[in-house]
Amino acid sequence: MALAFSASSHCGPFASSSIRWSSTSQSDGRGVSKVGSFAPYKVALNPSQFTFSSSACFGNPCCGGWRYWKIQMVKIQKAIRKHGQVKKPMELGIRGYDQSINQSEMPLVANERGEETETTVSQTISSSPSDNKPASSQEHVLPEGPLSPSLDLISHKNDFPDGRGPSLCIAVIGATGELARNKVFPALFALYYSGFLPENVGIFGYSRKQLTDEDLRNMIAETLTCRVDHHENCGDKWDSFLSRTYHVDGGFNNTVGMAKLNARMEQLEGKSEANRIFYLSVPQEALLDVTSSLAEYAQTHWGWNRVIFEKPFGYNALSSHQLAQFLLSKFEEKQIYRIDHRLGKDLIENITVLRFSNLVFEPLWSRNYIKNVQVILSEDCSVETLGRHFDCYGIVRDIVHCHLLQTIALFAMEPPVSLDGDDIRNEKVKVLRSIRKLELDDVVLGQYKASVADKANVYMDNLTPTFFAAALYIDNARWDGVPFLIKAGVGLIKHRVEIRIQFHSVPGNLYRDRMGHNLDQTTNELILREAPDDAILVKINNKVPGLSLQFDASELNLLYRDKYNVEVPDSYEHLLLDVIDGDNHLFMRSDELEAAWNILMPVLQEIDQNNITPELYQFGGRGPVGSYYLGAKHGVRWADD
Repeated sequence: MALAFSASSHCGPFASSSIRWSSTSQSDGRGVSKVGSFAPYKVALNPSQFTFSSSACFGNPCCGGWRYWKIQMVKIQKAIRKHGQVKKPMELGIRGYDQSINQSEMPLVANERGEETETTVSQTISSSPSDNKPASSQEHVLPEGPLSPSLDLISHKNDFPDGRGPSLCIAVIGATGELARNKVFPALFALYYSGFLPENVGIFGYSRKQLTDEDLRNMIAETLTCRVDHHENCGDKWDSFLSRTYHVDGGFNNTVGMAKLNARMEQLEGKSEANRIFYLSVPQEALLDVTSSLAEYAQTHWGWNRVIFEKPFGYNALSSHQLAQFLLSKFEEKQIYRIDHRLGKDLIENITVLRFSNLVFEPLWSRNYIKNVQVILSEDCSVETLGRHFDCYGIVRDIVHCHLLQTIALFAMEPPVSLDGDDIRNEKVKVLRSIRKLELDDVVLGQYKASVADKANVYMDNLTPTFFAAALYIDNARWDGVPFLIKAGVGLIKHRVEIRIQFHSVPGNLYRDRMGHNLDQTTNELILREAPDDAILVKINNKVPGLSLQFDASELNLLYRDKYNVEVPDSYEHLLLDVIDGDNHLFMRSDELEAAWNILMPVLQEIDQNNITPELYQFGGRGPVGSYYLGAKHGVRWADD
């Protein structure tokens, strides 16, 4: 912790001096910023009895740092006991855990208009570099320019309907983009409408466009919908949510823009304690500049800060590592939430629920009973619907690296110590590190082709794969020898997302002769399906009613649409709520990213270096023929054959 003392510029009689103590804001392990401050107080002292340095002592080799601070504090306390005091110094505290600081006792300073205003914490913080402190906690000076944060702070009034500052502020950076308009803002409204956001939440849209608050409200209102399953007070909630939505014009200088965002937030927060979430929905080329400016100028010192980053998380292992190190130089790991919206589906959450809460399944979760596992994600759309970065990154870097490997990690991990996010992520990274590095012989690449009449490119302009299939093996005691087959593709026959677990046949099956020659058709299966319909299916063998002994492979099914009369929330709602609650088990940690890249990099390097051409397949078909040979090689029949 860096400490600083300051006194008035005129060091005449000490009785006229104001003394302030400030500390560098530093986040604890739970992402909560620590802030301490003493209010100014005055004591009647003779200058000959007490002297005080008017400059900050940290970094001065003659100062002694913490020891010097303790000595000076002892002197001050002795002087107070001897001569008395006018104001009682405030308690040191950690915001959110200890007694709140009385900000009404903060010193007054003159602003640029000559008016007296209370100094903010950011104005009293003095810091210097430390080996174990993020770079964002260093002192920064705003560049001079026409947009002054202090002026912007004064120009806005606290226009919250109830007059109270928000306890949570959520800023969407890149507010006018397609992702923000179609996914993020609707998800925030759905959470607000369902009661999962504080009533006094503040929603901020940050963009380069010159919009008013009303312009932003009109724009996002076009995509908002109320829940069908509890369509109550929709109009009131709608108006309330929009009234708490504000726009900040960041311009083309993110340094000034983030300072404006911080000033607007502080004005609305007032003297209340508030936390902040930043959702970065920005192009990759702007990510570093936006992130740096946000870390420097937009974080609160009165609560926790959490930052959500969208894919992609690097193009390869090197760029991913460099990006991770950059983020860790600005934030702590627990502040970083790398979001993949596909991990917010109920299918993913059900993996651990089914396994760890049902005795009928948990003992079967090993190579002793499971023959193979298939993870399938097929899209019937073209690449144009998957985002502007897909054409460059391809399906391997965009979907396989994040979604499919994370799904396997959640499925195959050992029981965690608890449901704490880091306990789960610790087990996931063990699985990823145990996965055998891929070889090209166990991989199938494909790229769709289309006719001119189809709504897709006739041919892709490059060798970017739109289909990927591979056989993975986890080299540990639980899963040794069990093939995990993954398949992901776009432009296929139908939208299908499922995890299929095939079990071994019954040893010495008494009914083998009556089951026919194709025993694969009679294998027990557990199917977790997200598309086309949310369902949990168990495939069993049973006797057909009648006098003859005839067998049938049937499915015991739990269809969500039949069992639960509720609207399934969007994945963004699920993940945003997790960020608010501080639950990070579905968000990738830096070491998970590194372990995932280590699995894929040998194949990706060979593909790039040798310019390997993907196998073409018809748009709207079943994918490359090579994927069927891959399954046969590892003794697996694809579920959709």
